[in-house]
Amino acid sequence: MGMDQKQDVVRLPAERLYAEELEALKKLDQDAKPAGWQLSPKAVLTFLTGGQIKGVTITPKYIGNKRLVEMAIATLLTDRALMLIGEPGTAKSWLSENLTAAIHGDSGKVIQGTAGTSEEQIRYSWNYAMLLAQGPSDQAIIKSPIFRAMETGGIARFEEISRCASEVQDALISILSEKTISIPELAREVSAVRGFSIIATANTRDRGVNDMSAALKRRFNIIVLPSPSDIETEVEIVRKRVSEISASYQLRASLPEEDAVLKVVTIFRELRSGMTLDGKEKVKGTSGVISTAEAISLLTGSMALAGSFGSGQISDEDIAAGLQGAIVKDEEKDRLVWKEYLENVMKKRGSTWRNLYFACSEMNK
Repeated sequence: MGMDQKQDVVRLPAERLYAEELEALKKLDQDAKPAGWQLSPKAVLTFLTGGQIKGVTITPKYIGNKRLVEMAIATLLTDRALMLIGEPGTAKSWLSENLTAAIHGDSGKVIQGTAGTSEEQIRYSWNYAMLLAQGPSDQAIIKSPIFRAMETGGIARFEEISRCASEVQDALISILSEKTISIPELAREVSAVRGFSIIATANTRDRGVNDMSAALKRRFNIIVLPSPSDIETEVEIVRKRVSEISASYQLRASLPEEDAVLKVVTIFRELRSGMTLDGKEKVKGTSGVISTAEAISLLTGSMALAGSFGSGQISDEDIAAGLQGAIVKDEEKDRLVWKEYLENVMKKRGSTWRNLYFACSEMNK
């Protein structure tokens, strides 16, 4: 793909976004590589958590508990599949994508779980025009991402598995147990090449996440990804992702000041936890989860407002507009919760919060 065409892509997959880092790691990686892996486990860990390797800086892709990342990598060294569980915004999909990019250089074999996901999308389907014309054949098979990963010894990603019907989830059991896909129409089986695995993600706030069968759960090593443990970690995550996303969209605005990021993260953490950060006052929660991912989207949207309709510097009015959209989802209840927070918490925080308080109050009239 030429440079001009590459620049027109809205979102690059991780293996292209961090292609230079992956190439540097491949050249410098002296440790043993498992079958089918392009990097050693230690190099995969460095790619995900960041560091220096012989003068090359590797940026952190996942900011959080390093031990959880080590456990995820170790799981993929065995014949066990990996499931990442957490609330919205805990970087489940981001970790899944970057793990796959680091290990195989291809994060694109993805099934997006929905209520309409069918068993055919997990196994295979047919090009019915070819099927009618010449009968069952290899050429007429439409291979699922899992099928293609099995053939190549790659990793398939199954996003939001808990949103699928139970019979669709259970179609995975034989694949994970036998490491084969049976094609009765061709009287043969496809066996997985060494290195094949599946990384699934599940949202703890989705109804149905606990309805997965015990048989399916046993086929996964389950790792629970927590929300950022402290405000400093969350601020770092938000700043890093806003910088990366805004660069890809070429927004004509300056990155948010540290103070703006800190205020947004503070508001989100307090509304999530039901308590002010100093522990002195209880706060009513909103109807939805206001996650780290939404804080990132809010600030990216504020940059778009500032770049297109403002001075290019994010204003309190830009942030207030984003906060209103992120917090007030269930119109009446959330509007009252937000108003109470503004009057009981934000208004009392003094001069550094005054302009944001007035801007938010104006939006929430």
